[in-house]
Amino acid sequence: MADDVEQQQTTNTVEDPLDLRLSPEERICVKMRNNRELRGRLHTYDQHLNMILGDVEETVTTIEIDEETYEETYESTKQNIPVLFVRGDGIFLVVPPLRAG
Repeated sequence: MADDVEQQQTTNTVEDPLDLRLSPEERICVKMRNNRELRGRLHTYDQHLNMILGDVEETVTTIEIDEETYEETYESTKQNIPVLFVRGDGIFLVVPPLRAG
């Protein structure tokens, strides 16, 4: 009986809690703090979600509020970056490419 419980526990364990199943050279979207979004080709990442991306398009969105009407105005600026190191502690969403099947 104890062996059955132990065997169930070992088969239900998760090896990598951040098992994103990302492959090098896939294009991904990374949402960052401070209204930043990165779209680029993944070169590598580690267990802290630090990443190296290539061919990156960075989009920074700023929000301005009119003091009289309280109307929000969104403005986006884009820039292209050949290679970028991204610290994992600034990431809050990683969107892998869609897979068929």
